[in-house]
Parts: sequence; structure tokens; C-alpha cells
Amino acid sequence: MRVIALLVVTTLTKPRSYKERKMFNDIVKMKGELRITVTNPEGNVKHEVVVPNLVVTAGKNFIASRMEGTSSSVMSHMAIGTGTTAAAVGDTALETQAGRVSLTSTTVTSNSVAYVATFPAGTGTGAITEAGIFNASSGGTMLCRTVFSVINKGAADTLGITWTVTVN
Repeated sequence: MRVIALLVVTTLTKPRSYKERKMFNDIVKMKGELRITVTNPEGNVKHEVVVPNLVVTAGKNFIASRMEGTSSSVMSHMAIGTGTTAAAVGDTALETQAGRVSLTSTTVTSNSVAYVATFPAGTGTGAITEAGIFNASSGGTMLCRTVFSVINKGAADTLGITWTVTVN
């Protein structure tokens, strides 16, 4: 004689509310802004502006890769340019690069990283309208890009940028 047992298990639960679902979802957001200052040879501020930026897809992928290991080089350079096409998540380079320099400093404070660069006299001269952060002296991975109203940098002027990226 054979005995066949059949076990049926059902769980009767109601669908989770939005509030309950939200408790299980941690949403990480990244935002940034940069402060651009142009000074003349005498050290007088000619122009200063604060501009929001876009953390591009390549930059988000870079951050994820750094969480796994250190195979990707850290962000080390900043570039400025004259392109005017709006920043988009798929960007991997500036539209029209006018100059690129090594970062002067990188400072981590809680959930923010501040990247600082100085474009000296003769570097990146012209009607500057875009900027980006990279992990190489040429090419490389772009972390962020922004486009802004024209900032005129004369041949003798110095342009300084402090770019802060915050993770919430």
C-alpha cells in the first residue's frame, strides 16, 4: 500500500503599502555643484558663479567599480571647454575641451568629496562654458559634466574651480 501526501502551503498576505515598500528601498542620490572663480593677474575676482552639475552614467559606474576594488584610477584631473550642448547622462567627454589640469586637492568630508583645480594663465583661455572631472590626463572616465553661461577667461587670468560631489 502506498501513501501519498500532498502538502499545500499558501500565504495570505496583502500587498505592501507604498510606505512599507519605501522602508525597504534605500535610494542613493548623487549631486554636485561647482564654484568657479576667475581672477585677474593682480588677484582681483572678475567673475564668480556656483553651478549645479550632472553625475554621468560613466561616473556612477566608476563609483560602483571603486566599491568592488581599486582597478580604476581615482579622479585626478579637471577639464574646461567651450561646448554648449546640454550635459546628458551618456556623456563621456567634454564637447570641446580647452584645457585640462591635475587636481590641486581632493578632500572627503562625511558624504561629500571636494575636487579643487586651478587653470593658470594661458591654460583654457576663451569663452568657457563647460567643465568635467576625469581620472586621466587625457581621455579617461568622466565622473561629472556641467554646462553654464559663458565665463570669459583672458590669457593672463586664473580660473579656479571647487567641485563638490555629495552622496545622499
